[in-house]
Amino acid sequence: MERDFNRIKVVLAEKKRTNKWLAEKLCKDPATVSKWCTNSAQPCVETLFSIAECLEVKVKDLLNDSVKVSD
Repeated sequence: MERDFNRIKVVLAEKKRTNKWLAEKLCKDPATVSKWCTNSAQPCVETLFSIAECLEVKVKDLLNDSVKVSD
């Protein structure tokens, strides 16, 4: 079952930024950011606000409107 809760990878691409850049801005391990981008892990709410601030977007822009669950 795959669930894409966030759009962090998409927004990074739109802003022409990399996982490494975001990891440095947030003082996080690049592996952690990679997990967020692949939706294998999710950032906490506070971190979502920090990500949004770094990328100059609203938090809602980082989240999918509907979660698709595939069998």
